Order: sequence, then structure tokens, then C-alpha cells
Amino acid sequence: MKNRVWMTPLLSVAVALGAFAQQPNSNTTAQPAGSSEQSASSSQPATAEKEPLQPASSQDFWDGEEPSLGSLLLHPFASKEYVRRHVEPIRDRVNELDELTSTHSNMTKDVDARAQQGIQMASAKVSLADEHAQDAARKSEMAHQTATGLDSRLNADEKVVGNIDQYTPGSQTEIRFRPGQTVLSKQAKDALDEMANQLKNRRGYIIEVQGFSAGQSHAAIASSRNMADSVVRYLVLNHEIPAYRIYTIAMGNATESKSASRTRVEVNVLKNDVDQIAKQ
Repeated sequence: MKNRVWMTPLLSVAVALGAFAQQPNSNTTAQPAGSSEQSASSSQPATAEKEPLQPASSQDFWDGEEPSLGSLLLHPFASKEYVRRHVEPIRDRVNELDELTSTHSNMTKDVDARAQQGIQMASAKVSLADEHAQDAARKSEMAHQTATGLDSRLNADEKVVGNIDQYTPGSQTEIRFRPGQTVLSKQAKDALDEMANQLKNRRGYIIEVQGFSAGQSHAAIASSRNMADSVVRYLVLNHEIPAYRIYTIAMGNATESKSASRTRVEVNVLKNDVDQIAKQ
């Protein structure tokens, strides 16, 4: 048992001596190669252009695939240079990936900003279209209300137009004349004044003036025309009744009852509903 304890340190010392022995040999073998390369380069002419010689890179034992037992005992850890040499490409690759990620992120942000701007513009246009649609709906409603009002007014106007030529008899006045005369008496003027005063500021009426005279000839018709004209002249000049509202008819000798005077003028007022509708 004691022999085994002493053998372990002896083996460790032997392994360490072997490792030291291998390191000088590697250095000595590397030097002649460098000297041979220098002699070869010096033997070439100076005018020839060659690529500069690359310095021989010293490799650590960690670069090998199967390090020796001595190297494992003397170099239990990798050197900083070795770690840097192997980590630096990875770091460069990571930096490159970071740059690509940053570029893609910026592009994504740019696309997102443009998309948001497009969405905002589309939303603004949709809002404007909604406002136009609401305005059109309001105008359509106003037009509908206006059309409804016009329909009501049109119905009323149609009723008025339909009844405009529908006259009903109103007051009637008889003006008597002496045979062969056309001058209005005081009594006749008073009767015409009373009738005309009732027609002031009135609309929708016409006055029918019919002249009657005794006899069967054209002279009777002319006499009845003259009496009717005297009545019309008095109404137009004294009461300013429009002439277009007065219709004159010379009847001459008409068949009539015995109680009626044969020489006379009948003034009939005919009315329609225009005046009453205008007041509504």
C-alpha cells in the first residue's frame, strides 16, 4: 500500500518531464523551417513581386484534436487568446444578426407607420362619406316634406281651379227705366250703390247685366243695350269695379210675367269659393 502511494507522485513527475521535453523539440523543429523559407526568399531576385510571407501562427495544444496527457496536466484551462480567437467569429456573426434584426425592425416600423397612416386616411374618408350621406339624407327628408306640402297645396289649388267656374247666384237688383230713356234715376243709383258697397275688397265674383226693352225690332235690342251700358258705366266710374268682371247682355223683348216691367235692367251678382279659400 505504501508503494502505491509513492508511485503516484513519481508518475506525475515523469509525465511532467515528458511534457517539458516535447516543448523544446517542437520549437527546434519549427526554427529550421523558418530559416529555410528565409533562405529561399533571399535567393529569389529582388525584382520579382511575390506575396508577403505570412507569419507562422503558433498553435496552442487546444487547437489539436487529441492533446497529449502532459498538455492536459499542464494546461487544464484554455488561454484567453484561444477563447478570443474562437469567440470573435461568433461575436461578429451575432453582431451581423443584430444589424439584420435592427434593419428588419426599422422596416417593420416603417411599414406599420404607413399602414397606420393609410388606415387613418381611409377612416377620415369614411367619416367624410358618412357626413355627406347624412347631409344627403337630411336634404332628402326636407325634399320629401316639401313635396308633401306641395301635394297638399296642389290638391287645394286643384279644388280651387275646379270650382273657379262654379258660380252660385248672389244678390239681384232691378233697375227700371221709362220707355225710350237710359238715364239712371235717384232710386236706381241708390240701389246700385248698395250692391257695389257689398262687393268692395271681395274676389271671386262676376256681375251679369241684362237689358230688357219693349218691342220686337232691332230698336228694342239697341234700347236694352243702351240701358245696360248706362248701368255698367255707373259701376265702373263711380265704384271702380273692374270691367272684366261685368258681362252685358241685351235681351230686347223677352217673355216674362205680367208683373215684371218690360223696360228694365237686371243686375245679378254671381260668386264662387275663391274668396273663402283665400281667407283660410
